[in-house]
Amino acid sequence: MPRFAANLTMMFTEFEFLDRFAAAADAGFDAVEFLFPYAYPPEVIGAQLARHGLTQAMFNLPPGDWAAGERGLACLPGRIDELVAGTARALDYAAATGVTRLHLMAGLGDRTDPAALARYRDAVTRTGETLGEFGIDLLLEPINARDMKGYFLDDLDAAVALITALGIGNVRLQFDLYHCQIMHGDLVTRLRRDIRMTGHVQVASVPSRHEPDGEEVNYKFLFDELDRLGYAGIVGCEYRPRGVTVDGLDWFAGYRR
Repeated sequence: MPRFAANLTMMFTEFEFLDRFAAAADAGFDAVEFLFPYAYPPEVIGAQLARHGLTQAMFNLPPGDWAAGERGLACLPGRIDELVAGTARALDYAAATGVTRLHLMAGLGDRTDPAALARYRDAVTRTGETLGEFGIDLLLEPINARDMKGYFLDDLDAAVALITALGIGNVRLQFDLYHCQIMHGDLVTRLRRDIRMTGHVQVASVPSRHEPDGEEVNYKFLFDELDRLGYAGIVGCEYRPRGVTVDGLDWFAGYRR
């Protein structure tokens, strides 16, 4: 049976952020994820996890100036020192939370630009090797261009090819089924092909990005397929509830821990 993480950036927004940990645990989740922890000291996040018996599934490395529209640094020129410093900062939070998977956002850029591709490969290699020294996996997530226009890594096959070419053992795929359905479709075949390099899975309905309980993707079938494939990782619930979060958790009833 899949193990699910509540995404505290999108779910339980009826509560202040630090109160969402308790809300997730009360709803039956034993793991959480979120975009960024950096607005709070590492020990504060770690204390919330410990208090409520929660596992931190993953979070993102610092993405640059998010408020100004940046969506990662890895493909951008002249930002490698900032990326290195951000990795060190994220490691402080990893030590406090026990997280073993961190996502590196690629940034906005043109994947057909050889210089941008070279910068991205170098950033992935450096960051993957650094995190590997601490037993942490580096995740790469393809994001669809409809939700994030101009995102550098907007193709799952390109991510798979890069991970394969680099051959760094702790660089893994963050397989977001919502994004993949929009980019490509053919979810089951792609899961079967890429499950061995997958370090994290995320879900949401398509096209509305709500609870994984309807619209064009049969998530019950996909959750069963993850079991058939022997996926032992966590499934992140990166969706926007239609209303109050707990009112939309009927789909989760059979998976509560």
